[in-house]
Amino acid sequence: MSHGHTARLTRRTLIAATLLAAGLAASSATAADQALIDAARKEGTVVWYSSLIVNQLVRPVAEAFEAKYGIKVEYSRTPAGEMALKLLNEIKADSVQADAFDGNSAFFQVMPLDNLVAYSPDAAAAYPAELKDPNGRFHAINLAILTTAVNTSLVPEAEWPRTYDDLLDPKWKGKMAWTTDLTPNGPPGFIGNILKVYGEDKGMDYLKKLAGQDVVKVPASQRVVLDQVIAGEHQLGLMTFNHHSVISAAKGAPVVWLKMEPLVSTGNYVGLLKNSPHPNAGKLFVDFILSEEGQKVFQAANYLPAHPGVPAAEPTLKPEAGHFKVTVITNEEALADLPKWTKIYKDLFQ
Repeated sequence: MSHGHTARLTRRTLIAATLLAAGLAASSATAADQALIDAARKEGTVVWYSSLIVNQLVRPVAEAFEAKYGIKVEYSRTPAGEMALKLLNEIKADSVQADAFDGNSAFFQVMPLDNLVAYSPDAAAAYPAELKDPNGRFHAINLAILTTAVNTSLVPEAEWPRTYDDLLDPKWKGKMAWTTDLTPNGPPGFIGNILKVYGEDKGMDYLKKLAGQDVVKVPASQRVVLDQVIAGEHQLGLMTFNHHSVISAAKGAPVVWLKMEPLVSTGNYVGLLKNSPHPNAGKLFVDFILSEEGQKVFQAANYLPAHPGVPAAEPTLKPEAGHFKVTVITNEEALADLPKWTKIYKDLFQ
């Protein structure tokens, strides 16, 4: 047999072996998926602790999952920080009730990552690195994009601030407001963004000048701040969610969000708990939430889907379609830098 013929046979054998291996891998992946579905159905229930709004999103997600898999979703809504404390008490009592949770940085400030299951379903591969834990312990499911909102009845368009420096104009003194929420979705996130944009020295100089503008502190949520802007109590609302302005404007409210670049982008994350009562149903639930199908439920509820391939219901709310820049505050950055940003806030603004 000639050397050329042997080489051709060898190549064919390698190709055949490669195709066979690929086929086996694909079939084993499918089998694993079906095995997970079967195991989850045997458990019959998944328990979800959520920080999201029940009527707007939690119930629609639960109904979509139940319709797809026939597995009941039991949910409980609690603010993220309180949820973490509740779960820690369950862990200490060796009585974990929840399988899956979602929470923002307030959750992770309290909950040790050692209590979370490392699990990266296939759907997670589509998400960029800044929206997931490299060890698979949490993945972003929706984005929060925060910026300045303006009352369009009180402030003509020609006078809208366009840059952060514009907020230092004396005409805004006492006419701006923000929440007292000490997370990246509140003043600490604004401070972190400024320090990134300007650098430490110029950033601190800017923040000291902003503190002289007497920003009104509202001891309530970002939504309440926006409602007060709409009601004319303030002309500008700092660190408001851009999608809230769109929802309100669609109902006739005199409000618009501003592309004051870079805007702040943070995430809300899903994860699984160790020693949970329904571990397989929990994994299947996380897989569903991260999938394009699950993310379209977020889209329909006017949340900003974290999946890069799923646009917002109003596409321009996300940076790519809206053509604006953001500073992404990752979960890791929040855990590392939130104490520093909070101290600056308390020193300068309280």
